[in-house]
Amino acid sequence: MELSIIPAVVGTVLFFLVTFFFFSTARTRSYGSNGQGSLPPGPPGLPLVGNIFQLGFNPHQSLAVFSKTYGPIMSLKFGRLTAVVISSPEAAKEALKTHDHVLSARTFNDPVRAFDHHKHSVVWIPASARWRFFKKIIVQNLLSPQNLDGIQSIRTRKVEELVSLAHEFCERGEAIDMARASFVTAFNIISNALFSVDLATYNSISSSFEFHKTVFHLLEIYGKPNAGDVFRFLRFLDLQEASSIDMLDALLDITEQNEEEFTMNDMKHMFLDVFVAGTDTNSSTMEWAMSELLRNPEKMVRAQSEIRQVVGDNGVVQESDIPKLPYLLAIVKETLRLHPPAPLIPRKSDVQIFGFLVPKNTQVFVNLWAMGRDSSVWENPMKFEPERFLLREIDVKGKDFELIPFGSGRRMCPGISMSLKTTPMVLASLLYSFDWKLQDGVVPGNMDMSEVFGLTLHKAKPLYAVPIKKPTTSSS
Repeated sequence: MELSIIPAVVGTVLFFLVTFFFFSTARTRSYGSNGQGSLPPGPPGLPLVGNIFQLGFNPHQSLAVFSKTYGPIMSLKFGRLTAVVISSPEAAKEALKTHDHVLSARTFNDPVRAFDHHKHSVVWIPASARWRFFKKIIVQNLLSPQNLDGIQSIRTRKVEELVSLAHEFCERGEAIDMARASFVTAFNIISNALFSVDLATYNSISSSFEFHKTVFHLLEIYGKPNAGDVFRFLRFLDLQEASSIDMLDALLDITEQNEEEFTMNDMKHMFLDVFVAGTDTNSSTMEWAMSELLRNPEKMVRAQSEIRQVVGDNGVVQESDIPKLPYLLAIVKETLRLHPPAPLIPRKSDVQIFGFLVPKNTQVFVNLWAMGRDSSVWENPMKFEPERFLLREIDVKGKDFELIPFGSGRRMCPGISMSLKTTPMVLASLLYSFDWKLQDGVVPGNMDMSEVFGLTLHKAKPLYAVPIKKPTTSSS
């Protein structure tokens, strides 16, 4: 008889514990929505786990929905961790410009700790003298205007090889994997700048094919919530199974001269940063741009007409042509608005933003995906309309906070200059050289535009497009 009442007693105790935690959480959240110096408002969560299970597989989308209810600055709980999410240009400006000096540290998931990458990576280490030294090395030896001009011939040659590859597919009437093709191009631009050698081919049995898959998987892991981050006592389990004159010559010299400050191990992590950042974001942006153009054929025709008029018949797109192509540049901006390479910018700090408290070590995320689809900022935000950037002076270099796909402030992506040279050149060359169509059976209205969330944003279903020989006379 006594044993029979144990389940009822346990159930009652658990009920009161759950009720206590729930109302404690709700009370804290309610308090956080009032007055200065308190947490921003946010959705109530479950006891112990907070809002973890409300994020789903695409946190950037879930957080955008929450922001419509709780505002452009809101707080959530992930286990014992507090997160503040920013979803408006005004709040992003205050966070990334006004408070840039105290919001320059990055939060990162447990997989970033693999091989101590968080201790050597210019992407993840705190803003410090060491970080400034690493960033200076990359800029001086790869991303300075002089170096970018110096490797222009490499970019041109690799884009020509991409066009030649597309010609082969055109002759066979076959579809080309746009993400992989542009990945190989970007990868070889980087590998030649670093090592003066090609490291990738389009061949599906090559090691570069495996590297492409590895980078995709790595960034997907980096971007997703991890139980080891929320509950630190689980970190040891490794639940996500996380597993890396050219620049090499210059870095070897630096290593010899500053062996204590810059080691061979630091160099390996730096190369990983450069390869991942310089290839994946370019290839994903290219794939999204071509996807949007194939969904909107009239936009593609307009872009091709502009490019072919500037370049002329039987020509080759040169980098000097790109500034003369305002509609093409508008397409790149519109693609970055709808499909930012990194949808959530991670930071952490201890400040007040618009009167709300952001406690020390709080995870701060700027939701670029939500900002790009905000109807209070953009007219017809869900439509692909490059024309909006022909009527509106706005750039992507971190000054106009309505559109900051590369971030802003001291931790903005240092590879922005490389990306803004590579992506328009590749896109212009493909649009100039060919007309394009979808594979048999796929029509623009039925294209799958779903996303795979990670540190960068990919198409869930890769884009395969068929290149078609362009008309012999200019369409202009």
